[in-house]
Amino acid sequence: MDAETGKPSRIGRISAALPFGLLVALVFVLPQVATGHVYRIQLHWIPSLGITLSIMIDGLSLLFGLIICCVGFFVTLYAADYLPDTSDRGRFFVYLHGFLLAMLGLVFADNLIGLFVFWELTTIISYLLIGFENESAAARQNARQALLVTGTGGISLLVGFLLLGTIAGTYDIVQLSRQFVTVREDPLYLAILLMVLFGAFTKSAQIPFHFWLPNAMTAPTPISAFLHSATMVKAGIYLLARMHPILGGTFAWMGTLVVAGGITALLGAVLAIKASDLKRLLAYTTISALGILTMFLGGKTTPALTAAMTFLLVHSLYKSSLFLVVGIIDHQTGTRIINRLGGLLKSMPATAIATVTAALSMAGFPLFFGFIGKEIMYKGALTEEAFPVFATAAAVLANSLLTAVAGILIIKPFLGRQSTTPLIPREASLAMCLGPAFMGFLGLVFGVVPDWVGRWLIEPAVRAVHPSMEEIQLKLFYGFNEPLLLSILTISLGSLFYLIRQPLQQAVGSILMHIPLRFENIYTGAIDGIAAAARAQTAFLQNGSLHRYLCIIIGSVIIGVGLPFVTDNQSVVSMQRPDATFVNWLMIGIICLAVIAVIVARSRLLAICCLGVVGAGIALLFLTYGAPDVALTQLLVETLTVIIVALVLLRLPDLNARRTTPLKVKLSNAVIAVSVGTLVSLLILAVNSTELDLTITQFFEANSYLAAHGRNIVNVILVDFRSLDTLGEIAVVALAGLAGYALILKRKVD
Repeated sequence: MDAETGKPSRIGRISAALPFGLLVALVFVLPQVATGHVYRIQLHWIPSLGITLSIMIDGLSLLFGLIICCVGFFVTLYAADYLPDTSDRGRFFVYLHGFLLAMLGLVFADNLIGLFVFWELTTIISYLLIGFENESAAARQNARQALLVTGTGGISLLVGFLLLGTIAGTYDIVQLSRQFVTVREDPLYLAILLMVLFGAFTKSAQIPFHFWLPNAMTAPTPISAFLHSATMVKAGIYLLARMHPILGGTFAWMGTLVVAGGITALLGAVLAIKASDLKRLLAYTTISALGILTMFLGGKTTPALTAAMTFLLVHSLYKSSLFLVVGIIDHQTGTRIINRLGGLLKSMPATAIATVTAALSMAGFPLFFGFIGKEIMYKGALTEEAFPVFATAAAVLANSLLTAVAGILIIKPFLGRQSTTPLIPREASLAMCLGPAFMGFLGLVFGVVPDWVGRWLIEPAVRAVHPSMEEIQLKLFYGFNEPLLLSILTISLGSLFYLIRQPLQQAVGSILMHIPLRFENIYTGAIDGIAAAARAQTAFLQNGSLHRYLCIIIGSVIIGVGLPFVTDNQSVVSMQRPDATFVNWLMIGIICLAVIAVIVARSRLLAICCLGVVGAGIALLFLTYGAPDVALTQLLVETLTVIIVALVLLRLPDLNARRTTPLKVKLSNAVIAVSVGTLVSLLILAVNSTELDLTITQFFEANSYLAAHGRNIVNVILVDFRSLDTLGEIAVVALAGLAGYALILKRKVD
């Protein structure tokens, strides 16, 4: 709600019907999907390439779809009151719901090409959302950074998908899952794996691409809650889960995901301890959670994958709730810096309750869904086939640090002495409090009735990734076992880390100061290097010299056309003696003399007249070979060219007045001229030596008189069969003439 007008956005509240309606529709199909039914719809898109626009609703895609629509609904209600009363509100909700639909398209796609299209749509729309406050230089810069990092990953992902479709003969995800043995045994498997992981890692902020996510916090809080907790950053996680049956199970897959995910989880949790801005703190904890999800998707056991699906839901609920809470604190107090907050419990009790429920779920306290997720997480870590000790240690340390962060979120802002803030603290509107309170409350409800959640949501998602017959069951208490001991250790270590948070923050800051190489600096250096290379290239290619422009263009044609022509062993050039009459040889001789005259001429007017002779000679050759239309066109063009250019050249100094052309320039000109002439000659000879497909010729011969009532086939093609094309050419020429006439008039006026 706008602090000045207090008016919520009507368009925002009305548009909330879209995610709510989609949520109801997905809930309606939930019972069938929970029993193993898969909905599939196929629409032919590009049949010639075997590409279909397929939609599949199974346990995995339904879980993601429910998260997207549920969080999207509450974020829309929240944003309706959060955003100021400006004309940009409509644009915001168009972007927001466009992103929601793109994410749904991504998770429901059953074809790799369709998945990639929606993947890129999320990249583009997230760029618009992160840079929504486009008057801010920081917002524009951070949006561009997110676009470049994730966009580069998207290009890599496309290469991986194309390679995968090439070796499997299909882009259909279901069919690819059935050919997993063929894919994993193919020599291109490692290349495909690297391409796909690169795309997933950039999207889900895995090391070394994690730096863009905290910088994206310049976006409005509703965007951060939707994109950077529940949806966009989970796109990479969804991709890893969807590709698990196809690419997973190998040591390369398991080792890469476990190590990269574990390091990312630890790095994000450590950086979160140091952060003083609440949004950046939550961004770092999101990086940590994404690392945990990646680490468990590297496993191939049922407990590991169950841990991934369970923690996916746990994290989406508590993190989106916490982001919205931070937005409320910032909106109602004017700051989100931790050291400036305190004693908000009395003035903002509803916000405090929502924060406590979400933070306790993040910390993994008993009775909360986060506790069950942590229990399953440790069970999965202990069963990892790749580096189980590392996975367990990384999970314990990361969760311990996240427990300390939960304590910081609860105690510092809401307890203790009241702090002075830019705005007088007061409770937010019902629409703003509803989302974080409901999702925090769900974290408690799901913790009390985990069996229902496991049977309806988690088990179908795991079966879609890992169709094992092993039992999947969520319980509040699994008994006294190793995961329970690790949970107790986690809470104990988290309490210790909270007590020593200040020296821990100083230690982290000191370590970061002494690290000479940072990934964000590498990104900045790469961008600066690309800009420097572009400047150097521009200075060389576009220096204002028309001569250089022509040399570059003609040289590029020679290399681009000539090199494949020369290296193609099937290129056949016939060197038979041409069947030419005396008149033909006479015309050729005149043309050659005219060319020599052009080269040695010291007068521009003489040079252009000699070029006209060359054109006229070629027109006569066309005429002798029975092409009067082409000859007439050639003659008219040459005549007009000579007249127009002659008028221009009369105003230029004589050629003898120019500086002497350096010898190397003359030699380069000669090489280019001879090369292009030789290439064109060889191409013509090769065409004459090739058996042509006369299908089109026969069509025009058969239909020119009957269909178009014309005996001149060339005229019929131009006027009837290519009429629109010819009309376009005429329009271009007419516009060019009008533009030239306008310039002449302007010169007279000036």
